[in-house]
Amino acid sequence: MGSEAIRVGRGIAELRADFPILSRRIGDFPLAYLDNAATSQKPRAVVEATSRFYSRSNANVHRAIHALGEEATAAFEEARAKVGRFIGAEKDSEIVFTRGATESINLVAASWGCAELLPGDAILLTEMEHHSDIVPWQMVAARRGCRILVARLEADGSLDLSRIEREWDPGTRIVAVAQASNVLGTVNDVKAITSIAHERGALVLVDAAQSVPHFAVDVRDLDCDFLAFSGHKAYGPTGIGVLYGKERLLEAMPPWMGGGDMIRSVAFEGSTWNDLPWKFEAGTPNVAGAVGLGAAIDYVEGIGMDAIGEREEALSDCALERLGEVEGLVLYGTAPRRCPVFSFNLGRIHAHDLAQYLDRDGIAVRAGHHCAQPLMRRLGIPAAVRASFAFYNTEEEIDRLVGSLAEAARFYG
Repeated sequence: MGSEAIRVGRGIAELRADFPILSRRIGDFPLAYLDNAATSQKPRAVVEATSRFYSRSNANVHRAIHALGEEATAAFEEARAKVGRFIGAEKDSEIVFTRGATESINLVAASWGCAELLPGDAILLTEMEHHSDIVPWQMVAARRGCRILVARLEADGSLDLSRIEREWDPGTRIVAVAQASNVLGTVNDVKAITSIAHERGALVLVDAAQSVPHFAVDVRDLDCDFLAFSGHKAYGPTGIGVLYGKERLLEAMPPWMGGGDMIRSVAFEGSTWNDLPWKFEAGTPNVAGAVGLGAAIDYVEGIGMDAIGEREEALSDCALERLGEVEGLVLYGTAPRRCPVFSFNLGRIHAHDLAQYLDRDGIAVRAGHHCAQPLMRRLGIPAAVRASFAFYNTEEEIDRLVGSLAEAARFYG
């Protein structure tokens, strides 16, 4: 199987065949999908699981006393159990289904933040955070009279933990940090960050949207208090996400939204709340999305997260070497530990123009501020092109990217 082998006895070509969309052509070229940090493609097993649910077992959950309702409820809760095992949760009740990482972080900010934060308290973020891990904390800070603190990055895009320790503010109540940057590819040592925060009495929320698809994540090993990720970046459907929270914290937090399955009893004089995790799952949930996420977990576990990590490390090494050969290309982020995300600019070509040029060659990349405008300002740029890889990408696609970049440089002069 050569250099593209993956450690499951199946070659890359066979695995790519599991993803129907990868056989598409864009104009005269085969699709080279390099926008995985925005959303990953879906294996046939996920598409079929979602379709099968709607075709055979579609019903609302936790309510109907009939066969379809029981099947739907069983499938929904089985998906929750798969997620819990996948990220190492101690109990299934610590897994709350949401619409995505954005909603998960908003839930913690609005529920825990508004209940626990006091005027003068501090929330520590980093310069690499996604808007979804900045704006919710700004909103709660404005409501509660809190301060937003920002940990600055080193020149290579890494976080210096000794600097965090030296500059720690005693008023910090929670640290919200990405495990992997969606711009720089930097992978942060969140286990060490959590240790620092806990020693000082603060909680930690981990944005794992860019890490869960690429390597094994164990919440008990990290000892984080909250963790959020989106299903659609991890080969699952859109519209489904996960919030992990330690049971004692979730128990103490008030509901964020009201109605539907989050209640135990309702009277005009007052209401009482359901048990975990349903206390945070108001209304009809995305049952098909949860089922599809469960199928995605089955799929990647069938390959093996270690094998996926090794494959993507090889792709990262190849991409770093080949992109370094492109004259005039500036790469942002060179931290030693990274996931396969590469943001760059080429000469004076605007990022949007460059992405459009690559699209003419069937190469799908992202261009813009990547929902990280504070980081763009730190880098001194308005936008960047981002190529992000998954295990199903190939060295040939990297060669196509590099060749098209060279042609764009000549075209724009």
